[in-house]
Amino acid sequence: MLARVNSSAVVGLDAVPVEVEIDISSRGLPSFTIVGLPDKAVEEAKERVRSAILNSNSTFPDHRITVNLAPADLPKEGPSYDLPIALGILIASGQLEADIADAIFMGELSLDGRLRHTTGVLPQALLAQSKKLKKIFLPRINAKEAAILRGIKIYPLNTLSELFSHLKQQKLITSLKHFNLKDHFENETFEFDMRDVKGQEGAKRALEIAAAGNHNILLKGPPGAGKTLLARTLPSILPTLTLQEALEVTKIYSISGLLDKKALIVTRPFRSPHHTTSHIGLIGGGTTPRPGEISLAHRGVLFLDEFPEFPRHVLETLRQPVEDGVVTISRSAGRVNFPAKFMLVAAQNPCPCGFFGNPMKNCKCNLNQIIRYQRRVSGPMLDRIDIHLDVPAVKVEKLTYQSHPESIEGSREIKKRVQKARDIQTKRFKKSKITSNSEMGNKEIKEFCSFDENCIKLLQLAVVKMNLSARSYNRTIKLARTIADLEGLREINSTHIAEALQFRPRNDTL
Repeated sequence: MLARVNSSAVVGLDAVPVEVEIDISSRGLPSFTIVGLPDKAVEEAKERVRSAILNSNSTFPDHRITVNLAPADLPKEGPSYDLPIALGILIASGQLEADIADAIFMGELSLDGRLRHTTGVLPQALLAQSKKLKKIFLPRINAKEAAILRGIKIYPLNTLSELFSHLKQQKLITSLKHFNLKDHFENETFEFDMRDVKGQEGAKRALEIAAAGNHNILLKGPPGAGKTLLARTLPSILPTLTLQEALEVTKIYSISGLLDKKALIVTRPFRSPHHTTSHIGLIGGGTTPRPGEISLAHRGVLFLDEFPEFPRHVLETLRQPVEDGVVTISRSAGRVNFPAKFMLVAAQNPCPCGFFGNPMKNCKCNLNQIIRYQRRVSGPMLDRIDIHLDVPAVKVEKLTYQSHPESIEGSREIKKRVQKARDIQTKRFKKSKITSNSEMGNKEIKEFCSFDENCIKLLQLAVVKMNLSARSYNRTIKLARTIADLEGLREINSTHIAEALQFRPRNDTL
């Protein structure tokens, strides 16, 4: 007898339909074969499914069993096919009769028939919704992840026997209620607040501009100046994720197995990989490509502390994703695109010891050491960073001054201005795919960045005196556009250009 069960496979960030076909034949010796390019985890499903069926008070057929995962040319991986294979065997062996053409099944089985956590549920649920399927059967631990979608019934399962009883109409499972997405966004909380940062008003202003336009920023200063604290407070002033952005981020974390029982990620990601991270760990890859840190930071912040300590070849892999907002990973089996629209925040010391140019402490490095250290990051990589900021050591009086917390501007007040500026950009780019000023190309710069003759003269002077490249020139204009948006102005004026030029690196003037 032949049975067919709907399932799916995750390729990149999207799911594709997989039809699980099970044929049980009384001819030939008893066997259990899985075909359709299964990986080791799928091959091992034979033992898990056998034990789960037996321990669920059902009979495992003593016949020739053939399982085909179609389409046969698509590699299948992971244990999520356990449940559809077990269900297909029960139907094909005549132990169960059920109409399951409008349902999709996924989940890993334990030996006693319980269902375990499965990765990549959200992309598969989105596939089911797009294919007009009416039901999803999946492990209860993953049910909240799929319950954010409307128009499809979510049936959470604890065990295989629960599914068996439900389909036989013996003990029906109650479908899960859909979540109100607005409630999730209202619970946004942050560990760090701008009110925690003592002094550093100039750095706070730079972070506000960076957050408003999604601009990359490099913080350069001595140890203990507060670079890491500033970077960690940045998510608290970033604009709230839109629903579409939240779904994009949740899909990435779903296939990476990093949701931690959350139904939806509503805060912008903050990723801080160690400087020993490999280029595959940073941009993604592997035999079966998986998202790297830059994709996990999508729509959020990628913080690279000790920036020059990263191997140069690792940093160079960032150049294309920083520019394009997407990383393409090519393997012999195919090519996968992962989104990577992140804000790069880098921090570094001015020299190996960290005190070059510090009036309070003497630098112990010689000139060659300082030059080698500062040249570890290539010019093209630095050219892709919009804001270069010197973060001085905090003065003692700032640290010891006991002010009232309410007298210091906190993240909530700054975020309101940032959100207002980002709303202006959303309205400006509503007819295009970009969402912030930092993503503008030459076409958008010409259309949305109008300025007077004084601005042109200032920019011409800057190109000559500061040795600006064409990329730096455009990034300066985009930064000025963001500064004007923070003030709610349609036109860019010379003060906006001047402030944007202050954030170019000093070595541009050499």
